[in-house]
Amino acid sequence: MSGVGRDGGDALAILDRLIGFASVSRDGNMALIRHVAALLDEAGIAYTLYPAKEGDRASLFATVGPDGPGGVVLSGHTDVVPVDGQSWSSDPFRLRERQGRLYGRGTADMKGFVACAIEAMLSAGRRRLRRPLHLALSYDEEIGCVGVRPMLEALARAGLKPDWVLVGEPTGMTVATGHKGKLAARATCSGCAAHSALAPTGLNAIHLACDFVAALRALQEEIAQGGARDAAYDIPYTTLHAGVIAGGTALNIVPERCVVDFEIRNVTADDPGRLMERLSAEAERIGAAGRQRFPASGIRIEVVNAYPGLEGGAHRQVVERAAALSGRPGERKLAFGTEGGLFAEALAVPVVVCGPGSMDQGHKADEYVSRQQIEACRAMLSRLVQDLG
Repeated sequence: MSGVGRDGGDALAILDRLIGFASVSRDGNMALIRHVAALLDEAGIAYTLYPAKEGDRASLFATVGPDGPGGVVLSGHTDVVPVDGQSWSSDPFRLRERQGRLYGRGTADMKGFVACAIEAMLSAGRRRLRRPLHLALSYDEEIGCVGVRPMLEALARAGLKPDWVLVGEPTGMTVATGHKGKLAARATCSGCAAHSALAPTGLNAIHLACDFVAALRALQEEIAQGGARDAAYDIPYTTLHAGVIAGGTALNIVPERCVVDFEIRNVTADDPGRLMERLSAEAERIGAAGRQRFPASGIRIEVVNAYPGLEGGAHRQVVERAAALSGRPGERKLAFGTEGGLFAEALAVPVVVCGPGSMDQGHKADEYVSRQQIEACRAMLSRLVQDLG
């Protein structure tokens, strides 16, 4: 992109290349990872790949500096959400700059930070560090923090123990100390098919699903009215949400199957396992009546994916250090999830989230990050490299 980057190791030039890789979660990220690996190879920086069994995607972990504990991990994901059905004013996989804004899929979420982190690693590779700087790039974060888990298991077995982890999700460069946990689940409702002219002789699975959604909404209302609170969040309580319902094949057939995909996003004080127990009990109550006539009917619930929340506010020294590096006063908590909770859980180290841009621009047409935010991130990571050296 003309006028954006100055050389191949510049964050803006790197971002230009990263946006050009259409690393949508469903399609894999291997081309992007190979490009990053080539940059590291050229700089003489050691790294390890953690490929998925499909071979079309991988995580990458790189280190600059001395062996041993300490230092900082820069963490980012390389996958992006699809552009299907979105009306973009320019090619989403080509970086464009207009009026100080850098447009392209992933600019905010979160290739802007990834580009800055790669630049910081290349800069660190030219210095003698007292403490190590690590780079962790993952795949399939957008579909439930999938790709980071095998890498974290390997790093934990190897005894990796950094001083802290910086996850670069978009926060407007304000340090974030926490986010809610998430549990995604599926309720499969089984009824009994019949001709719609004889509807009462069957059991309508969509009706079972509606009763389950009503129970979900009742539990949400109970939590909203009297549940645990954390005022640092935009929505200060645990939320439950039905996102997808699919059932039936034709209007003149009583449907025998309906699926409800739902989620729980919990504050720390709430245990999602206990909430699932409540919902399972409701599912059993709803299904029991139908089983008197149709023994095979009922509602079966399974957990599809889950990741823990993040609570990093207690690590004051790390929070204050990150804020000093970012140059932004204050701290916040995030409405969206990150891989931070998994890092904290696997490595037992402090984790904060801080990166360029805003999630208000993520996941939509004409996603962008401002050049000013990129420059603020570059300055933060430059200060970090100086601090480690």
